[in-house]
Amino acid sequence: MDKQTDFVLRTMEERDVRFVRLWFTDVLGFLKSVAIAPAELEGALSEGIGFDGSAIQGFARVYESDMVAHPDPSTFQMLPWRGAAGGTARLFCDIGLPDGSASFADPRGVLKRTMKKAADMGFTFYVHPEIEFYLFKRPIVPGVEPTPVDTSGYFDHTTDTAGTEFRRTAISMLEQMGISVEFSHHEGGPGQQEIDLRYADALTMADNIMTFRVVVKEVAVMQDLFASFMPKPLADQPGSGMHSHVSLFEGDTNAFYDASGEYNLSRTGRQFVAGLLHHAAELSAVLNPWVNSYKRLAAGGEAPAYITWGQNNRSAMVRIPMFKPSKASSARIEIRSLDSSVNPYLAYALILAAGLSGIENEMELPDPAEDDVWSLTEKQREALGIKPLPNSLDAAVRAMENSQLVADTLGEHVYDFVLRNKRAEWAEYSRQVTPLELSKQLPAL
Repeated sequence: MDKQTDFVLRTMEERDVRFVRLWFTDVLGFLKSVAIAPAELEGALSEGIGFDGSAIQGFARVYESDMVAHPDPSTFQMLPWRGAAGGTARLFCDIGLPDGSASFADPRGVLKRTMKKAADMGFTFYVHPEIEFYLFKRPIVPGVEPTPVDTSGYFDHTTDTAGTEFRRTAISMLEQMGISVEFSHHEGGPGQQEIDLRYADALTMADNIMTFRVVVKEVAVMQDLFASFMPKPLADQPGSGMHSHVSLFEGDTNAFYDASGEYNLSRTGRQFVAGLLHHAAELSAVLNPWVNSYKRLAAGGEAPAYITWGQNNRSAMVRIPMFKPSKASSARIEIRSLDSSVNPYLAYALILAAGLSGIENEMELPDPAEDDVWSLTEKQREALGIKPLPNSLDAAVRAMENSQLVADTLGEHVYDFVLRNKRAEWAEYSRQVTPLELSKQLPAL
C-alpha cells in the first residue's frame, strides 16, 4: 500500500467518515458521482468500481458499456458542507476498461495524455483561472429571465448585498478543501461575481474547477440563491468568461520568461502564443461549447471575437499581462476566449496541445493588435490580417471538423462524440422560434 492510500484510509477512520463520493466528468463536462460505504474504499482504491458506461454522456455504446472508476487517492478531500450528517469525503476518479487499459472517453485521461506529451518535451503546464458566474434570486422559472441578487457593478464595495456574504462562505469552503483563492470581487453585471483560483498544474486545476462549481452551487442553495455558469444569461449584461493565465515551466524555470525579449516574453512563449492563434478557430467548439457561448462573444467589450494578441488590449483573444520584471516566475499569457461553462479537462488539453504545436513547428508570432479590435472597421481588420473567431456553434463545429490537432488530442471517440453532440445542439437551436422573432416579425409579417 502506498503512502497516499494509507493516509486516505487512516484519515477516513480518524475523521469518522460515513460516506465516500467518487467523482468524474462526462465528455460534456457534467460532474458524475457515486457514493460508496467507507468499508468499500480500500477495495475501490486497489481494484476500482465498475459501472455502466453506456448511461454516461459520450462514454460508451451499449455493447461496450462496462467501465471501471479508479479513485485517485491524491484527490481525497472532505466536503465541508456535509459535516452535520456525518463526515463525507470525495475523490476524483480515472476511468478505465475491464482489461486494465485507460478509457478512451475519460476527459481527465485526455488532459493527462497531453500533459505527458508536454512532460516528454521537458515542460510542466500551469494554469490560473478567473472564474465568473451570476447569482440570481429564487425561484428560477424556465423560459423567464432570472432576477440578479443585486444591482452592483465592477469592484463595488458592498456590505449589505447577498454577494458579499456568498463569496466569504464559498471561499472559506474552498480553502477548507485545499483550494487556494487569490482574489474575489463583484464583476460588471448585476449579481455577477468573480473568484480567481491560485495557479496549479493543469490537472489539479481542472479538478479544482469542477470542485469550485459544486461549492458555488451548494453555497447558493444554502443561501436560497441560484448560481449559474451560463455564458450569457442576461441579454443586456456582460457574459461570464473564464480568462485563464497559463505558463510552461522547465523544472523551476519559467520557459515563457526572457529578460531581453519584447514584453519579457521568450521565444518559447512567442511560439506557444503563435500556436494558440493558428489553431484558435479549431478549438472554439470546446472552449466555447454551447449555443449560448457565442452570445457572449458577440457582445463586444472584453469578450474577444477576433484572433489577436496584445499586451494592454483586453479585446484581444490572447493578452500578455504586465508583471514585475524582477519576478520571472510570474511571466505568463492570458487566454480570454474561454467561458465558465467549459469542460476544463478538454479545454486545457487543447490549449496545451495548440501551444506545443507552435513550439514544435517553430511558428512565428504575428504583429500584436494594441487597438480595440471592436472599434476597427471590417476593412481595417482585413488589412491587418485579423481573422474572426467562429461566430456561432455551427461555425465552430465546421472548423473543428477539419482539425487534425483536435482529433489527435481528444482521441477519436471523444472527438466524434463532441462533433455529433454539438451538431445536434445546433440543429435543435436552429428549429426554435425565439421571443425576438415573435415580438418583431409576427406583427410585421
